[in-house]
Amino acid sequence: MWLDELYHALNPVALQLGPLAIRWYGLAYLAGFALAGLMVARNSRRWGVGLTADDVTSVVLAVALGVIVGARLGYVLFYGDGYYLQQPLKVFALSEGGMSFHGGLVGAVVGGLAICRSLRVSFATMCDLVACGAPLGLFFGRCANFINGELWGKETSLPWGVMFSDTGGGLVYRHPSQLYEALLEGVILFVLLYLLARRRPTLPQGTFLGTFLVLYGCFRFLVEFVRLPDKQLGYLFGTGWLTMGQCLSLPLVLAGAVVALVALRRGRPQRGHLDD
Repeated sequence: MWLDELYHALNPVALQLGPLAIRWYGLAYLAGFALAGLMVARNSRRWGVGLTADDVTSVVLAVALGVIVGARLGYVLFYGDGYYLQQPLKVFALSEGGMSFHGGLVGAVVGGLAICRSLRVSFATMCDLVACGAPLGLFFGRCANFINGELWGKETSLPWGVMFSDTGGGLVYRHPSQLYEALLEGVILFVLLYLLARRRPTLPQGTFLGTFLVLYGCFRFLVEFVRLPDKQLGYLFGTGWLTMGQCLSLPLVLAGAVVALVALRRGRPQRGHLDD
């Protein structure tokens, strides 16, 4: 089990400076936002929408704040199962983990909408630009989940199984579902959107966002079949297979399909500032 050996050789703490511990999880967020910002700037130039470096920086910072706040609140609401009602101060204990992609998506939309209105920047085009860079953040985030030994999968006999015994996974080999998601939601989704943005930059507003939502929802839904649900929730409605992640992902697929179809029907070109 070569991947198991790699996992046990990794330390969740990247750097220890006295009492200050810098964890790979935090560095993953930082790297994800930074690289996503670079992709936004690069595609902005390729699409000729005229966004400045200050515009991109402001949007990335606003989206990053929205993602962090939204991801935490989303986890509290969807996965908390009453725990945070009993201990409300734990909502702010980010070091203990607990972030939801779906909540982060809502937070990103709210933060992005607010800053785009302030800058008089097209929100629809910015959504497409951010969607093309978002898989990079997902990739680093899922790799950090693997290093932390969280969100692991069901038992497996496959040669890349990992024993997450130090984080409650028991003395059995399990699917490294974090890396499955890193591959699907990160690498494959990024490559597909990158090729689409490179070869068809004139696609109308909303096309890239719709594509991102559909593919992410499908990938997440599939991985959930080999990923264990959060223990405080288990499988929903007594199905023995339906998870909260799947329930939250299906609306993304439907919403993404609607966004893409409406975008193609309207055919509105990509644009930068609303005053242009």
